Amino acid sequence: MEVCNCIEPQWPADELLMKYQYISDFFIAVAYFSIPLELIYFVKKSAVFPYRWVLVQFGAFIVLCGATHLINLWTFTTHSRTVALVMTTAKVLTAVVSCATALMLVHIIPDLLSVKTRELFLKNKAAELDREMGLIRTQEETGRHVRMLTHEIRSTLDRHTILKTTLVELGRTLALEECALWMPTRTGLELQLSYTLRQQHPVEYTVPIQLPVISQVFATSRAVKISPNSPVARLRPVSGKYMLGEVVAVRVPLLHLSNFQINDWPELSTKRYALMVLMLPSDSARQWHVHELELVEVVADQVAVALSHAAILEESMRARDLLMEQNVALDLARREAETAIRARNDFLAVMNHEMRTPMHAIIALSSLLQETELTPEQRLMVETILKSSNLLATLMNDVLDLSRLEDGSLQLDLGTFNLHTLFREVLNLIKPIAVVKKLPITLNLAPDLPEFVVGDEKRLMQIILNIVGNAVKFSKQGSISVTALVYKSDTRAPDFFVVPTGSHFYLRVKVKDLGAGINPQEIPKLFTKFAQTQSLATRSSGGSGLGLAISKRFVNLMEGNIWIESDGLGKGCTAIFDVKLGISNESSVPKAPASPRHANFDGLKVLVMDENGVSRMVTKGLLVHLGCEVTTASTSEECLRVVSHEHKVVFMDVCMPGVENYRIENYQIALRIHEKFTKQRHQRPLLVALTGNTDKSRKEKCMSFGLDGVLLKPVSLDNMRNVLSDLLEHRVLYEAM
Repeated sequence: MEVCNCIEPQWPADELLMKYQYISDFFIAVAYFSIPLELIYFVKKSAVFPYRWVLVQFGAFIVLCGATHLINLWTFTTHSRTVALVMTTAKVLTAVVSCATALMLVHIIPDLLSVKTRELFLKNKAAELDREMGLIRTQEETGRHVRMLTHEIRSTLDRHTILKTTLVELGRTLALEECALWMPTRTGLELQLSYTLRQQHPVEYTVPIQLPVISQVFATSRAVKISPNSPVARLRPVSGKYMLGEVVAVRVPLLHLSNFQINDWPELSTKRYALMVLMLPSDSARQWHVHELELVEVVADQVAVALSHAAILEESMRARDLLMEQNVALDLARREAETAIRARNDFLAVMNHEMRTPMHAIIALSSLLQETELTPEQRLMVETILKSSNLLATLMNDVLDLSRLEDGSLQLDLGTFNLHTLFREVLNLIKPIAVVKKLPITLNLAPDLPEFVVGDEKRLMQIILNIVGNAVKFSKQGSISVTALVYKSDTRAPDFFVVPTGSHFYLRVKVKDLGAGINPQEIPKLFTKFAQTQSLATRSSGGSGLGLAISKRFVNLMEGNIWIESDGLGKGCTAIFDVKLGISNESSVPKAPASPRHANFDGLKVLVMDENGVSRMVTKGLLVHLGCEVTTASTSEECLRVVSHEHKVVFMDVCMPGVENYRIENYQIALRIHEKFTKQRHQRPLLVALTGNTDKSRKEKCMSFGLDGVLLKPVSLDNMRNVLSDLLEHRVLYEAM
């Protein structure tokens, strides 16, 4: 640097410029020297700054620049060579430090920029975190409100309370000016204003459901902002309002329309919605926030769920009430049915008793008359009377059996009997009628048919007798065949399947006649009570009465099946039935005791107790005809008074069905007779009950009171002879019912 020893100002302006430069250099020097002080203060206060040596270098550069400007102050006047040398040194050092600093900044600036970038990233992340925390706090607040609202909504299962509570809680939580619920009408074409927040009794007016604003809301599950002037939002007075608050609407699914039915509303299959409208306060700048809209949507769903629960409860309550009413009605019907059954049974039993008493007189007197000398014409009349009386007695038994079958009180009386003998007895009973009609009857028993079986002999005999009797009754010519065999499975009875075992088998009986036949369409009617088909009517034989109806029930009771086959009118018919019977060994069959039949019972003293004078007289007549010495009594007290060891048999009437406690003393008289002969038991007379009741329980009751047998009215002369023979021979009556 060339140094001038002197400067001579040439004009005043140059001197002025020099003064300005002098002053400027001074202030520049002061500024340069103040910057290092600030940097030193910054470095001292910043304990984490990673580039302290860079700051020291930068500070040295600034000091040198300041020193250069400061030294330059002495160059405006005459100065020495030393000043020039110092000035030159300062400028060289300043240049060196400036270059070094510039080179260093090339390496430092990228690092500083990356730090600045990270700082900006962290600031952005911090802002996002703040937003997320705010959202979380908002969601927590919304969740708290939802839980609170849900608790309030579900605290009851009454739909009106649910809807009213929803509006109140939403209005309080969201600070609403008004909140309303529009419900579909019964036609489904309109929405009706049903509930509001501010009005206790809202005016019930309707809006068409086809409005665009309603369709817009129903098309989405989200809350939708709607115009405050829409028909469904005009619920608050607008006078004095500068600006109406924002309005949102949301649909409320009606999961089942019966939730909202009134009386007889029809059930519609299309999905239905209610409309909830929420309004912010007017004259305020408040707007709907996202979390508030979410709260409204969640509450709408919760209301739908609560309403469905309420509907289930209402349906269950209605079902329970209906079930209770039905139970009451069923219980009343059951009691009425039981009363009717008891009345029917009592009526039948009374009628049975009242009918058997005159029947007893008719049959007994007819049998006595038959023992006298009669002309052939008179004997035919007496035999006709006896047969007609026996048929009438059979009809009475059928009526009682059918009654017990219908109420389920009839049970099978199982025992071992000879099956082959049973078939022969049936044919012996039917043959006299068949001979008169010139109808030959043949019996075919399969070789493998067991001889001794276990079953209800009397019921099986009644079934066979009914079917064979019908064949004889409805046939005018031809022949009748009865076939019995062990049943094997076939396809003619597709609804009936058998499972034979080693202890039982199924008996099949076929009764075939060559009579007038039956129209196949009329066959099902034959098993109904008192059936009268056209084909039967043409035979002038009457209907089938109760025979087939009772037979079908007996067959079902024996776990079997019965049906009739016919190819049509004039081609005859075949009656077939299967019943379940047990298998018995011949050695296990009890041998029936031999019962010698005495011609008379001369001198046998018998006591007859019967309150009915006619019945008492008839029974006495039978016994007197057999040679007995008969004493009669009309009351139980008289019977107890006159009975003695001389009497060998006491017949006592114990039956007055339909009255439970009637004549209980007639049962107790048997016990008192036992007590009277306690010390002389071998001299006690045999006690036989005379009854018109065919119920098995009646016989068991008689036997439980110490009676030795039960005799069913009506009684013929032969029956009385057999009864006395059994009593005197075995001192017990095996079977007389």
